[in-house]
Amino acid sequence: MTVWDKMDRSLKPSFEMVTDFVKNPVWDELTGYIAAEYGVGPVFEYSGCVWPGWNAKFRKAGRSLCTIYPFEGYLWVLVVIGQKEKEQFETEMPLMSEYLQNLYLETEEGMGQRWLKIELEDMDGLDDVKRCLTIRRGILKK
Repeated sequence: MTVWDKMDRSLKPSFEMVTDFVKNPVWDELTGYIAAEYGVGPVFEYSGCVWPGWNAKFRKAGRSLCTIYPFEGYLWVLVVIGQKEKEQFETEMPLMSEYLQNLYLETEEGMGQRWLKIELEDMDGLDDVKRCLTIRRGILKK
């Protein structure tokens, strides 16, 4: 198998390459959940912004559900909470971990959005991410 370098623009990764790179079951669990629940798979894109390198974007109904930034051993998951999601998110916030509550409160709002950059090293934060996606998707269904 080809060894994948996340910073190599010329080699678009396969799902298996990213799985081998991350080496963390949270990647499999989250991407499997998104596929089963929302019927979408990752679209790999190279980015030079937030975290340079390849990332996995998940879109449904023409809007972003989330973007996953793979790293060796862990992930960052970017979920945007916009004006439409804000009320629902804040209503459900007490059900979320202290980590995510603090992250939300500390993330500056810009143009009516908070870009939550959620670090996932293990399964502990997975329920929070799933809840965020459910809120995001609930708005998309309307």
